[in-house]
Amino acid sequence: MRFSIAAASALIAASSLGAQTTPSPDLSTAPPIAGNWTYAPTTDGSEAVFANSASNSQLWVHCMRATRRVTIARPASAAAPFINVWTSSLSRSVASSYDPATGRLTIDLANFDPLLDAIASSRGRVAFTVGTQPALVVPPWAQVARVIEDCRV
Repeated sequence: MRFSIAAASALIAASSLGAQTTPSPDLSTAPPIAGNWTYAPTTDGSEAVFANSASNSQLWVHCMRATRRVTIARPASAAAPFINVWTSSLSRSVASSYDPATGRLTIDLANFDPLLDAIASSRGRVAFTVGTQPALVVPPWAQVARVIEDCRV
């Protein structure tokens, strides 16, 4: 009887179910990538864009003033069901949509969603993860808070 229990335990550990429960990386000490945020008004609101040190856009935070919604997008080559957002005070998986025309994976949040406040006030870093891709860790500069505030006034 012991042999069958041990064999069953080994099968469970080796199964994909066991692989799905692996812990996520500790993002509290992950260094933000080098780059800069820029802020600009747009015809429908405002936008902050984070570009890495090679000037490639890595993250977009956009306020659509008419709908009072904030969208956050990152480059992607395929659809994924969620973008996981990590801040120093709050983490959440948010349903995402993929636009093959732009190559972006996007989440959409109401203007007073607590996750937006957590992003704006995060200490030192904010991280966005998708599936098994490496985390996109960026600094939470004032440009992001400005876009969020634009959707609240």
